[in-house]
Amino acid sequence: MSFVDILAGNMPAFVLCVFLLGLLIGSFLNVVIYRLPKMMQRDWQAQAREILELPDEPAGGTFNLILPHSSCPHCGHEIRPWENIPVLSYLALRGKCSSCKAPISLRYPLVELACGLLSAYVAWHFGFTWQAGAMLLLTWGLLAMSLIDADHQLLPDALVLPLLWLGLIANAFGLFASLDDALWGAVAGYLSLWSVYWLFKLVTGKEGMGYGDFKLLAMLGAWGGWQVLPLTILLSSLVGAVLGVIMLRLRNAETSTPIPFGPYLAIAGWIALLWGEQITGTYLQFAGFR
Repeated sequence: MSFVDILAGNMPAFVLCVFLLGLLIGSFLNVVIYRLPKMMQRDWQAQAREILELPDEPAGGTFNLILPHSSCPHCGHEIRPWENIPVLSYLALRGKCSSCKAPISLRYPLVELACGLLSAYVAWHFGFTWQAGAMLLLTWGLLAMSLIDADHQLLPDALVLPLLWLGLIANAFGLFASLDDALWGAVAGYLSLWSVYWLFKLVTGKEGMGYGDFKLLAMLGAWGGWQVLPLTILLSSLVGAVLGVIMLRLRNAETSTPIPFGPYLAIAGWIALLWGEQITGTYLQFAGFR
């Protein structure tokens, strides 16, 4: 019996393996969340210099998702392999750099743990299926996008667009919705927020959201079909309104302070994909429509 057969026939072992895989992916996502926006900024600056016919900046070292190796931002100490084990290394180092003893952000192990737990739940929810594999990729992408948007108010096309196409490809095989529903889900997802954006701008003269939000909702529609869009928009609006007010109060910020909407869309879309039918059915039953 092969290892794959063992996982297929043993749910606890499958969930445990996916949890461990999720921890490793979470460690890599920390790199993506930190480096991808910087890579995009460097690319924009290079393009701007080319358009303005300015001299190129002095060539620096390679900077991508692989190189240079991770290091302490305070002292430059290169992180050794045994110092980069998800969660465990943070605990062993007591949250401090082994060289300069500067504190390591708690966010790193929290991202790793969140990725591991979300991955484990997806494995338990779908079992050893193609749906689980596809949903894991989407979950990892949504986690990275949410934190990048929270940090920079930016939803990178390099993450959103490949996942949009992947959703359409997955539903060509009917994994989550029919291909027709997925196609129109992508179209309706984009146009719905695009319409709200322009209506708000015409009325107020201000921009209420970014184009990345349109693409993100289109991506979620491509995965779950047009049927997930109403619940996604409703949940994201409710969660965004409540958490947005709390965040403004905690930061003593003004109501005009921009708040990223991407994380709320990502959370709501993930929930709608996993429990959309149950939530909608419960609501209709409670409202007396069933």
